[in-house]
Amino acid sequence: MMPPRISVIGLGKLGLTTAACFASKGLDVVGVDVIEANVEAINHGKCPIQETGLAALLTQCRGRLRATTDAAEAIRASDVTFIIVPTPSGPDGAFSNAYVVEVLDAIGPALRAKEGFHIVVVTSTVMPGTMGKVVKPRLERLTGKTCGRDFGLAYNPEFIALGSIIRDFLNPDVVLIGESDRRAGDELEQMYRDVCDNTPHIARMNWVNAELTKLGLNCYVTTKISFANSVAQLCERIEGADANVVTEAIGHDSRVGGKYLRPGLGFGGPCFPRDNVAFIKCAADHGMKAKLAQAVVEVNDDQVTRVVRQVKDAAAPGARVAVLGLSYKPGSHVIEASQAVEIVRRLVSDGYRVRAYDPQVKAIPATNAELMASVEACLAEADCCVIATAWEEFQRLKRKELPSRIKPEAIIDCWRLLEGPA
Repeated sequence: MMPPRISVIGLGKLGLTTAACFASKGLDVVGVDVIEANVEAINHGKCPIQETGLAALLTQCRGRLRATTDAAEAIRASDVTFIIVPTPSGPDGAFSNAYVVEVLDAIGPALRAKEGFHIVVVTSTVMPGTMGKVVKPRLERLTGKTCGRDFGLAYNPEFIALGSIIRDFLNPDVVLIGESDRRAGDELEQMYRDVCDNTPHIARMNWVNAELTKLGLNCYVTTKISFANSVAQLCERIEGADANVVTEAIGHDSRVGGKYLRPGLGFGGPCFPRDNVAFIKCAADHGMKAKLAQAVVEVNDDQVTRVVRQVKDAAAPGARVAVLGLSYKPGSHVIEASQAVEIVRRLVSDGYRVRAYDPQVKAIPATNAELMASVEACLAEADCCVIATAWEEFQRLKRKELPSRIKPEAIIDCWRLLEGPA
């Protein structure tokens, strides 16, 4: 069989990286985006977005990856189309299908006119029931064709983290394929087996099971994070208790596993928080309460309150507080739903003079905090220090190197990075 030609609609962080990964494995790929400047940059071999290793990968796959603003052209030039567009959360927590529907409307006429079996893959995270109740009927109406016979339709969300998308995409633990029919599932499975550097488990199922698996997996990961933080809060109240020692031992049990079971500031970013809320909304829509997911969100929200309270115990309003780290995780410049940024906002609101530093974040929206250019500048004249993101350069800090005016109890090390005596 000839290798499939790929089109990717939506060239954001995940979309462009996905396109580049496929192209790096020798597949011909055409990407589609509405931002003309990004399309032009990609066609000139330039990387318009920030993601670890992506610029080098785009250089490596020149000649096999091109971009356009014309979705119909991409359909004609490919056999498999991935839709990777935003599905923003609404006020009720449900994901919006607006951008997905726009893509369906754009590709429908081209699919109607095209001969042969074309596979449409939705990678964007959607609410359970979306593929069967929204995507399938709309595509069938737009194309005049029958799903599963004339074209394939799959739900294939990725489990990746910003800052490590390339590694995660090429070395997944599991590939999730919700399929309309066996042919579509077979072709996608073979494609991933050819592209992945490892040998992942391929989980094939119907659409709604895949939609639930995507939400459920992320909710379970955040449950482990919040559990570790609950253990940490208890350990703080018991003399001699060490949360790291306890959670590390728990993680060695094969029934649990150590990944994500680490005390810290909690979870943030563009996926975990909203997936929990969407899971809660899905449960409510079906007449039940997702009590565990609700508790996970509450525990996560408590982490910010806990840190702010520790600052208040150590220093009065008006004191200067140094916050080291603003991104929601090390290795990323993203501050969406960042616990660190929320701490900054609350401290400023409570009358503290806040200086912040992050190696990748260039602005702190909607605060009067002062953004500094280095750790040293951030710590200068500080009365209190909060280490909010586990960046590697903060791991090299030692307590004895902090300004002497910062008392031990005024050092809030959310990730327990500091070495040496207090």
